[in-house]
Amino acid sequence: MKEDNAYQEHFATDVEKGLILDGHDSVVSSRNSTSEKQDDKNNFVRETSDDFSETSSFYEKWFTHMNVESSGIEPIGDDKKTDPSLLNPTIVWFSANFVLSAYAIGALGPMVYGLNFGTSALTVIFFNIIGCIPVGYFSVFGAKLGIRQMILSRYWMGNITGRFFSLINVIACVGWCVLNTICSAQLLNMVNSGSGHELPLWAGCLVIICGTVIISFFGYTAIHKFEKWSWIPNLAIFLVIIARLKLSGKWDNGEWTKGPTTAGNVLSFGCAVFGYSGAWATYASDYTVFMPRNTSSWKISIALSLGIYIPLCFVMMLGAACGMGGVNDPTWQKLYEENSIGGLTYAVLVPDSVHGFGQFCCVVLALSTIANNLPNMYTVSLSVQALWSPLAKIPRPCWTIAGNAAALAISILACYFFKSFLENFMNTIAYYGAIYIALGLCEHLIFRRNYQAYKIEDWQDHKKMPIGIAGTAAFIVAAFGVALGMCQTYWVGEIAKRIGKDGGDIGFELGAAWGAIVYVVVRPLELKYFGR
Repeated sequence: MKEDNAYQEHFATDVEKGLILDGHDSVVSSRNSTSEKQDDKNNFVRETSDDFSETSSFYEKWFTHMNVESSGIEPIGDDKKTDPSLLNPTIVWFSANFVLSAYAIGALGPMVYGLNFGTSALTVIFFNIIGCIPVGYFSVFGAKLGIRQMILSRYWMGNITGRFFSLINVIACVGWCVLNTICSAQLLNMVNSGSGHELPLWAGCLVIICGTVIISFFGYTAIHKFEKWSWIPNLAIFLVIIARLKLSGKWDNGEWTKGPTTAGNVLSFGCAVFGYSGAWATYASDYTVFMPRNTSSWKISIALSLGIYIPLCFVMMLGAACGMGGVNDPTWQKLYEENSIGGLTYAVLVPDSVHGFGQFCCVVLALSTIANNLPNMYTVSLSVQALWSPLAKIPRPCWTIAGNAAALAISILACYFFKSFLENFMNTIAYYGAIYIALGLCEHLIFRRNYQAYKIEDWQDHKKMPIGIAGTAAFIVAAFGVALGMCQTYWVGEIAKRIGKDGGDIGFELGAAWGAIVYVVVRPLELKYFGR
């Protein structure tokens, strides 16, 4: 059919014109100078240069002098794809997930959903598989195409719908950063508890955000250098937690349960687990754009999936184990109710520790949140630029500062006034990751099918992008699916409430499935009548 071959015919014409050359797309950066040279096959390939001309603004020259990454949402040319190491992006994801916030998610299994350790661990193992594989797969696009994740959204859902996803991603990046910061502020607040010299919650937020902005301002290279080593002290603290938990005698596996209520609680806990790991899919290609195009797709996908999966399983299961301690000890449970994961961690590490060593461990673990905030603040700067063209004229480092400032202001207010509202709101935002994954996979696997079907030079031309009818229709229908399947404290959908006594959250499953079905039905019609 004509519509099924629309992309292939379109791209064949481009090959004849010389726009796609030997699998390498010519890329023009709006900020960088360009030149052409002949490669070994006598094809002309454009190159980009980081050298700023004499007319470059002061801030661009200053960023260059300070070794700050100045590139924004413009595609990354082959001359910049000079980082062939799979270890670099893998270690970024490993360290970003080997942190306090992932540990807090694990504790939800026993403390909130009433699951024993074994059930919680199996839920963590299974739902993290579902969440991590799409992140690894989407990471391949960064290497193959050199374009950022939110720019890639335009090719999948259309220009307007893609920008709408960018808006949601801005909210998500700042929101996750805020929740992470609050977790750490609560833990820092527990240090020296009862002495009258506790660190105020607002000061804890300030410490975490200051650490985040200093590193994220300089860009990917600085983030990688920090993430390369930040997991080591975290590992040491987690090993101490294991030892302390064992010595406390508070842990046991708990009673195995079954039936509709247990199934519902597993689904709800699984939704929280997936929401944490799958949310990284909207960031994925941002951290592989500097890898050469010829890097093995399988190696990228497997390495980065495991780079997220291994730390999440370890840390979340440890959180579940500590959560069982909270279930078994009323004092631990009270501390958790009063100060969330900060109180529970304090209960495990501090009492009877040698010369305050437990409090030192609390401080180190609280600072681990910086590693998780860094990808959020790096990607938020790119998502803002992708949202509206005039915003792309403001350099990425400036948006990084703005994002951190917003996160600081909101986190301080949320600590004292609307933390529960923020948690509920972010739980809702988490469903968007599942919808995004479903629509992206449908467009690539069914309609485009290969990486040569993406014309990189059209990244700013809305006339060459899909109209967005399929993406918009699919998102709206998916949102209804989420509403019917979600099970949160503020809303239980009609389908969710039928699963056990407490309900079961199948919001992300319904949202992804309904969105995919609508997209697959509507997209061929969009291609037939609009040709794009």
